[in-house]
Amino acid sequence: MKKINRRDFLTSSAAAAAIASTPGLAYSQLIGATGAFTDYRALVCVFLHGGNDSFNMLVPNTTAEYNAYEASRQNLAILQSDLLPINPVSLSPGSEPFGLHPAMAGMQSLFEAGNAAFVANVGPLVEPTTKTQYQNQSVALPPQLFSHNDQQSQWNSLRGASTSKTGWAGRIADLIQVEVANQRMATNTSVSGTSLFQSAESTIAYVMGPNGPLQFEGFSDDPSSILFDQRTAFQAALNAQYDSIYERGFAGIQNRAVQAADTVSAAITNAENSGIITTVFPATPLGSQLSTVAKLIASRVELEMQRQIFFVGIGGFDSHDNQNLDQPGLLGGVSDALAAFYSATVDIGVADSVTAFTQSDFGRTLTSNGDGTDHAWAGNQIVLGGAVNGRDIYGAYPTLEIGGPEDVGGGRMIPSTSADQYAATLAKWFGIPDVDLDIVAPNLSNCAQRDLGFMIA
Repeated sequence: MKKINRRDFLTSSAAAAAIASTPGLAYSQLIGATGAFTDYRALVCVFLHGGNDSFNMLVPNTTAEYNAYEASRQNLAILQSDLLPINPVSLSPGSEPFGLHPAMAGMQSLFEAGNAAFVANVGPLVEPTTKTQYQNQSVALPPQLFSHNDQQSQWNSLRGASTSKTGWAGRIADLIQVEVANQRMATNTSVSGTSLFQSAESTIAYVMGPNGPLQFEGFSDDPSSILFDQRTAFQAALNAQYDSIYERGFAGIQNRAVQAADTVSAAITNAENSGIITTVFPATPLGSQLSTVAKLIASRVELEMQRQIFFVGIGGFDSHDNQNLDQPGLLGGVSDALAAFYSATVDIGVADSVTAFTQSDFGRTLTSNGDGTDHAWAGNQIVLGGAVNGRDIYGAYPTLEIGGPEDVGGGRMIPSTSADQYAATLAKWFGIPDVDLDIVAPNLSNCAQRDLGFMIA
């Protein structure tokens, strides 16, 4: 007999019929109170658009491994003496087996304090893949490898070879919509435009600008202003009775947009005025976005939030040219903004309840094209927060050797850890039961390890 999980039950015709025939009956009454959350948790996805050269972000620092790295990277290699040493707890103390890019002092401090970790050599996979299987084309592969748009979609949707139009954060929101029905704001919020990551079947993400909602032009809350009269007239038009279903639908959308903008803007203003966040964020696009996220997290009680997923993103990581000039500013900007964000969660008192993590299109080639690198596959990602099993590196860091066992050509490394495993580990901490993790990460069943262990349960 096929096992039916909670999502299958909620979307079955029997459940729908029960609700339709019983006025006021909620899904939660059908499944009981055990699904309700009693705490607050948030995930913050930081997408590095363009393909971060993360093998210059996290660098092997022992003699043999560094020599292989230096030979492969050529003029792009970071001097060993410039690396910021880190000491993962799973390796021998004092051996300094890895180093960070010299612009990432903030990440070094977070890592050494146990509040950050790295997931090594991770990327989209349909199933575990070896170099021989790749060359023989004997395993299923994600489509259009090394393509920006396609691999961004792979990271955001985990769709493998399918044509899923939902993202893994969107599927999480669908799974928990019953438990968070009383929230005053959507589970998914983007401060960086519409994203496939938060696309869902039944829930809708709230999209705002980097500093908050974009307000309707020509409105004012000041009763003495003519713009207040314009808002009053607009509201009256929205509240009018319309015979057409299309007119009613359009009015409803506009009403919700106005109300959401008011609610969220007020929450951000209240957080600013409260003085609870004393951390000063970098005056950068990423710093502004993460500052807005921090203010919304600070307003979680006011907004009656239990679960939130945020999407932020910055570009500039497509480093075909000028990598040695541009990379320090890019990686330093990420490090500084993430360090400030963690500090803000400490200010708010929710460091253990908020986890930030990076995604990027793909890693980049180990080989230099003379002035930069080209599109590749696997890379290294950052996870940080008080609930992270920090000061460690998860997954198998590869030997950075041209022609080595993980190189499928030109220094393009095969992932040894799947993006599905990465997402599933985060989703499990967020509150998704194991039985539903395969909905979030559709290729997880092909992986031997469902939980990578970098989150504290």
